[in-house]
Amino acid sequence: MSKDVTTELIKELRDATGISVMQCKNALEEAEGNMEKALAILKKTSSDIALKKAGRDAKDGRVCIKTDGKKSVLVALHCETDFVSKNEDFVNLISKLTEKVFKDGVEKMKEEAKDLIDPIIQKTGEKIELGEVSEVKGNVLGNYVHNNKIGVIVSLEGGNEELAKDIAMHITAMKPEYLSRDEITTEIKNTMREIFEKEIAEVNKPEEIKKKMLEGKINTYFKEKTLLDQVFIKNGDETIGQLLEKNKAKIKEVKRYSI
Repeated sequence: MSKDVTTELIKELRDATGISVMQCKNALEEAEGNMEKALAILKKTSSDIALKKAGRDAKDGRVCIKTDGKKSVLVALHCETDFVSKNEDFVNLISKLTEKVFKDGVEKMKEEAKDLIDPIIQKTGEKIELGEVSEVKGNVLGNYVHNNKIGVIVSLEGGNEELAKDIAMHITAMKPEYLSRDEITTEIKNTMREIFEKEIAEVNKPEEIKKKMLEGKINTYFKEKTLLDQVFIKNGDETIGQLLEKNKAKIKEVKRYSI
């Protein structure tokens, strides 16, 4: 026997889901007042809505980092607009997902993420999707989140948390593409050489001078892109490499994600 769809029932379903009054009323009417069925209908509806929005671009969003000093997790969640990225439901969602990674691990969270994300898609009307999910373990960890849009985790061997955080802040600001020169492949070097050769070909200088200019340009370019060669943002007199050496520290791992 079906129940009457009362205001109390609608309020109960709305309190449980956060979804609009009209959607709750429609679900309860379809379920003939059965709360469990109504919840199942809303879940299916939110999944259908998520599917319809799948083709949209989710270029905005938020980055969250949680740590206990021995483990840091980074979660990025994408949406379509900055407005939704600041929405309370969206902020709570990324907090829940981050907490779940911290407690249950990356794979377990990914398995359960859709059921948490779909109702928020239904509420906000925007495409929402998971971005980067990372877990870093270590004895010396430093984290930095800038404007909720860029997140960096640095794991050091040696040094201390303050140093690791300073380097995380530096990475946020300077956006290095390589940790050390060893990571730069011959293919990348050759590509940049070709680009700079075209620039220098137009310069009216002797070949010997042009050769020195070319090497200088290549060296400067990769110095600016390589973390260990970059000048530390807090001290213009030393590079990150020198800073680490001074503190008898080495970088074990870096995770950086930008929305």
